[in-house]
Amino acid sequence: MKINGNAIRPGMVIEHQDRLWRAVKISHTQPGKGGAYLQVELKDIRDGTKLNERFRSSESVERVRLEQRPYQFLYADGDSYTFMNNETYDQISLSVEALGRDRVAFLKDGLAVTIEMFEDTPLGVQLPDSVVLEVIEADPVVKRQTASSSYKPAVLENGMRIMVPPHIGAGTRIVVNTAEGTYMERAKD
Repeated sequence: MKINGNAIRPGMVIEHQDRLWRAVKISHTQPGKGGAYLQVELKDIRDGTKLNERFRSSESVERVRLEQRPYQFLYADGDSYTFMNNETYDQISLSVEALGRDRVAFLKDGLAVTIEMFEDTPLGVQLPDSVVLEVIEADPVVKRQTASSSYKPAVLENGMRIMVPPHIGAGTRIVVNTAEGTYMERAKD
């Protein structure tokens, strides 16, 4: 589907220079001389290389529609992560590079994810917005610290280190934002 160059938004996948690119950052620029343009940081879906490109409103680009399928994380075997399609029960394995090193820490057995496919080739995984993890280790509370302004380091069950409020201790289950890797709230279970 053809779209105007100024209609690109972050997260969109476009075909440019015979490759598939995901728009990471965009900024509208209106120089004093000449026409306005959209400065777009693109990331190649297959190999992760980056490209900065300018698109004017008069240009058109091909927007690619990715098929999104529900999958469930089954297990990890070294650097290979196996997922099962919830509808057909087919299994696929993805590498750490396809998933992203920062994202594999959030994968737990049975976690429901969405895998983006293009022509039956898996391109990426969308994690849920948040996951519930248990705090394994947390520093003790220092007296006279206010809960609103101070945070302390904690280690989660997946080995990840994040900052949590002083009232969170070891054994507490918390909700973690998967996009930023930050504490959101105490789990309600």
